[in-house]
Amino acid sequence: MQEEFLSQLIEENMVKHQIESYNRFVEDRVQAILNEVGEIEPELPDGEELVIKIVDVEIERPKLNEADGSIRQITPKEARMRDLTYSSEIKVEMTPIFEGVRQESEEVTIGRIPVMVGSELCWTSEMDEEELRHAGEDPKDTGGYFIINGSEKTIIAMEEFANNKPVYQDDDGEQVCRINSENQGYVQRHILRRDDEIVNISFANVKKTPAVALLRGLGLETDKEIVEAIGDDYASDVYLNMYETGASNQEEAYEYIAGKAGVTNDIEERVEKILDEYLLPHLGQEPDVRDEKAEFLATLIRNTIALGKGDIEEDDMDHYANKRMNLAGELLEMQFRSVFLGKWGLLARMKYNFKKSAKRGRLPSLQSTVVADTLTKQIMGAMATGNWVGGRSGICQRLERGNRIKTLAHLRNIVSPLSSERQHFEARDLHPTQWGRVCPIKTPEGMNIGLRTHLAMSADVSTGLSEMEKNSLRAKLEETGIDAR
Repeated sequence: MQEEFLSQLIEENMVKHQIESYNRFVEDRVQAILNEVGEIEPELPDGEELVIKIVDVEIERPKLNEADGSIRQITPKEARMRDLTYSSEIKVEMTPIFEGVRQESEEVTIGRIPVMVGSELCWTSEMDEEELRHAGEDPKDTGGYFIINGSEKTIIAMEEFANNKPVYQDDDGEQVCRINSENQGYVQRHILRRDDEIVNISFANVKKTPAVALLRGLGLETDKEIVEAIGDDYASDVYLNMYETGASNQEEAYEYIAGKAGVTNDIEERVEKILDEYLLPHLGQEPDVRDEKAEFLATLIRNTIALGKGDIEEDDMDHYANKRMNLAGELLEMQFRSVFLGKWGLLARMKYNFKKSAKRGRLPSLQSTVVADTLTKQIMGAMATGNWVGGRSGICQRLERGNRIKTLAHLRNIVSPLSSERQHFEARDLHPTQWGRVCPIKTPEGMNIGLRTHLAMSADVSTGLSEMEKNSLRAKLEETGIDAR
C-alpha cells in the first residue's frame, strides 16, 4: 500500500513546482536581469568613450574540467561520489563599442550557478528509465534538489507577503499600510504609518517622511489637488499633514524629501531618481508615470486614514490571499541579483578593473575584467551555509534522506520569515485559508511551531503570469471598466 502511494506521488512529481521555478530562473530571469543592465559604461581616461553592450546569455549543462585538460559532462551520481558541485557556467556575449566603432563580440564567463537535479539543465532530464539505471541514477528520484560539494541540498520555499498588494493593519493604535512593490524581480518595501494624525512613509533611503510631501514632489502642487486626490471626506486630516511638511510647491517638496533622504547635492536629479526608480516601481520607473504614482499613493494615504477613522476594516495578514511563496528560482534570482548588481558586486568590480587597466594605457579583454569567482563563491557560499540575501537564514538545508516520505516532505517544506524567538500567536495558529494548501499536522514542536510547515498533498503552486500575460489581462479588464492596477 505504501509503495503504491509513493509511486502515485512520484508519478505526479510532488516537487515539480520547485523544478518549474528553477527552469524559469535559468531560461528567463537571468537574461532579464542582464537586460536591465543593457550597457556597461566604464570610465576611461582622456574622455574616451566605451560602451559594452550585453547581447545574450547562455547557460550550459554541467561539465567537468579534468586535470588533464579534458572537458566532459558530469552526472549527479559522479558529483555525489567525488564531492563535487553540480553546476553550470554562465556565458555572456558582450560587444564593446569604442569611440562609436563597434568591436568584435566576445563571450565572457561570469561564473557558475548550481544546477537543480531534474531541471532542464540536468543531463538526467532527457534520460529514460533504462538510461538512468545505466548512469547509476535512481529512476524514481523526483529531483528538485542541488548537489554542493557532494552534499544534497534543498532550497526551502519562503512564505512572503504578496507583491503589489497593500495590506492595512491597526498596530497598537497606529494605522499601518504595507506594500511590497515589485518590478521585474526588483522589490521595494513601503510602509505608511499614521502616527498622531500624520501619515508618514518609509522606503529605500527615505525614512518617516510625510507622504503628502511625495505627492507634491510628484506634481500635485496645490492644496486643492492634494485634497481632491485623497478625498474631500478627509480634508481636515489632509490639511494637518500638509502643514507638517511646510512645503508649498514642488521645489520645496524636493528640498524636504532630500533632507529626509540625506541628499545634500544634485538635489533635483537625485530626488527625481528616488521618485522614479524607488517609489512604487511596480507602476513603472519612468517619469511619465508620476501622475499614476500620485493617484496610487493618494489612495494608500486615504485608506490609512480611513482605517483610523473606522471607515474600513483592517486586513487579515494571515489570510493566504495576502501571501505568496518564493520558490527555488525566485530565491536564487534574489541572490544572483544581489551578487551581480550589488554595490561591490560583479558589475561594480568589472567597471573598477576596466578603469584600473585603462590608466596603464591599454584596454583589457572583457574576460580579464570579470572576477568570475565573485559570483560563483557568493552563490555557492549561500547554498553551503543557508544564509541568504536580506538577512534570511536556513534557506538552503541538507536534504533529509531517512526515507522517501521524509525526502518528499523536506522538498515541500515552507518557512515563514517571522522570527521564531517572538510569540506571533496568530501567525502560528491554523488559518481557514490554509485548508488544502498547508498541512495542518506536519510542523515541529517548540519555537518553530506554526512557522515551519509543509505543502498539503493536494496542493500545487501556480507559476503566475509573465509580464506580457499580465499586460494582456490588464488591457482586457480595463476594457470592461475595471481598474486593473
